[in-house]
Amino acid sequence: MTDGPTLGFDTLQIHAGAAPDPATGARQTPIYQTTAYVFRDADHAAALFNLAEVGNIYSRLTNPTVSALAERITHLEGGAGGVCCSSGHAAQIMALFPLMQPGCNVVASTRLYGGTVTQLSQTIKRFGWSAKFVDFDDEAAVAAAIDDNTRAVFCESVANPGGYITDIPAIAAISDAAGVPLIVDNTSATPYLCNPIALGATLVVHSTTKYLTGNGTVTGGCVVDSGKFDWLQNDKFPSFSQPEPAYHGLVFGEALGPMAFTFHSIAIGLRDLGMTMNPQGAHYTLMGIETLSLRMQKHVENARIVAEWLENDDRVDYVTYAGLKSSPYYERIEKVCPKGAGALFTFAVKGGYDACIKLVDSLDIFSHVANLGDTRSLIIHSASTTHRQLTEDQQIAAGAGPNVVRLSIGIEDPKDLIADLDQALSKATS
Repeated sequence: MTDGPTLGFDTLQIHAGAAPDPATGARQTPIYQTTAYVFRDADHAAALFNLAEVGNIYSRLTNPTVSALAERITHLEGGAGGVCCSSGHAAQIMALFPLMQPGCNVVASTRLYGGTVTQLSQTIKRFGWSAKFVDFDDEAAVAAAIDDNTRAVFCESVANPGGYITDIPAIAAISDAAGVPLIVDNTSATPYLCNPIALGATLVVHSTTKYLTGNGTVTGGCVVDSGKFDWLQNDKFPSFSQPEPAYHGLVFGEALGPMAFTFHSIAIGLRDLGMTMNPQGAHYTLMGIETLSLRMQKHVENARIVAEWLENDDRVDYVTYAGLKSSPYYERIEKVCPKGAGALFTFAVKGGYDACIKLVDSLDIFSHVANLGDTRSLIIHSASTTHRQLTEDQQIAAGAGPNVVRLSIGIEDPKDLIADLDQALSKATS
């Protein structure tokens, strides 16, 4: 796309990062199924390896199909640059990798996907990193948790599994005051419902596996940089402020400015961590994004209808959907997610753990899977699956207690979804 007037979301989701193929005229972005690329000459190769020229070297680093996807998501998020990788968990490590050193910590919300809690509480210890988990509704506690060794603040825009909405502007103000970047996982909301960068986030991460692809076919991740953080304000981030030995002393922050994070993530992150997205997967996600706004509108509409029905059912203790007027997060929708509260939420079943198990085993239309963001409606009992590794206290803090099931509402007829839940609830609570 050429520079010009600001285009609308519906236009960008189809055209951003894409152009007719110069070799064949193909209108859809081709799948560039290749590992390497021919250099024009020795000088061209040297310029690419010195980061003096942008281009393709090897598909572990860049691939035209994957680059088109990264550019499209970057446009939709309003960022300066982006990099795609193999999964949402890979995106989280890619986001932290240039920021952290042994002894450093990240301040993270207690309301996160269970796998993320495990990654931050257990796995990153192997790098010498640590995490402090805080209730992000307690802004004073978030500010108090940040210390001299904190290098990032991490939250989800619409938290998995409960659908809780984070007050991103408030958390961004705290992060800015402390001089550390705010990383927001925008998977559950997508850039259609929420724009974390406009609300103050430094970095946005996605599991592109979910709503962006939308059809449950491929895994992937993406990190988008706002380009607004001053990496040179102090020496907390030597990846950007100090000479990089692997590139003859290049200082990424000085040489690349707003693109420093993106180039570092490609030139060093993908080079050394190898968390590469495959081009066929990128192709599936590019096609999925073309209908993102249409799907998200239907997801949100269906979620509201189903949540309202569940809230009025005597077999249900409570529903966490932020789009309900009874939700404590209802007032945040207009500020954080003005187009809707998403389609992910939980509800508590009377009868507890055993009733939840019977419920998921009795459904016909809902699929019992460890995924979300599909066109199909999905259900999972988080306490026995995605959050199983956590203690019961951690499960409850994350909104995934033993009596709770998570719904990812799809784009089917809502009457059919309600009928399916009705018959399953009858069997589970009889």
